[in-house]
Amino acid sequence: MIKLVLVRHGQSIWNLENKFTGWTDVELSEQGIKEAIEAGRVLKEKGFTFDVAYTSVLKRANDTLNYILKELGEEDIPIHKTWRLNERHYGALQGLNKQETAEQYGEEQVRLWRRSYDVQPPALEFDDPRAIEGREKYPEYYPPTECLKDTVTRVIPYWNTEIERSLIERKKVIIVAHGNSLRGLIKYLDNISDEDIVKLELETGNPICYELDEKLKPITHYYLKEK
Repeated sequence: MIKLVLVRHGQSIWNLENKFTGWTDVELSEQGIKEAIEAGRVLKEKGFTFDVAYTSVLKRANDTLNYILKELGEEDIPIHKTWRLNERHYGALQGLNKQETAEQYGEEQVRLWRRSYDVQPPALEFDDPRAIEGREKYPEYYPPTECLKDTVTRVIPYWNTEIERSLIERKKVIIVAHGNSLRGLIKYLDNISDEDIVKLELETGNPICYELDEKLKPITHYYLKEK
C-alpha cells in the first residue's frame, strides 16, 4: 500500500478577510501559522515521514509546507514548486470581498463564479496592473481567469508526469497546495463527477492521507486531525 498526504495551506490573511485570493501572493494569518504547525505535529505524532514535497509557488502554501517540515525535522528533503499547483485564478474578482461582490452582482451570479465547474469569473483586462505583474512573474503561463475545469487541466498533467513517478519509485510524498488545485486532483483520483466536485470542501491545515494500491488507485482516504 502506498500513502500520499495532501494538505490545504493554513488560513491566509485574505481567507480571514473573506477576499477572493487566487494567484495573489498573500501571507498566512496567525491562525494559519498555528494550523500549519499543528499539521506538522499531527503528522509527526502519527509517524509520517517524507522523501519529497510538492507545492505551488505561492507563499501561503510554501510557508505551510515549511512549518510542517520543521515540525518533522525534515527541512532538507527536495521541494518541487510549480505554478501548476497554484490556486485557481479568480480573474478580476481577486482582492474583492466576497460578500460585497455578492451584493454588487447578486448572490446567484457569485455562486456560479465560485462553485460551478466550468463558468469563469470576469477576466482581468490585458492592461490591468495585476495582469501586467502576473505576466512578468509567470512568463510561461498566466491566465486572465480560470474556472475549476481550467485548474484541473493544468494540475493533472503535472500529477501524471512528476508526482506519479515519485510514488511509483516508492517515495513518500506530501503535497501542500490550495483548495481548488487539490480539489482538482481529488476529482481525478476519486473519479468525482463535475456536479459533485463543486460540493467538496477541504479543511485548511488538516492533512488528508490517501491510501493507494499498486496502480495508484485510491483505496481510502481520511483526515488525520480529528475534529
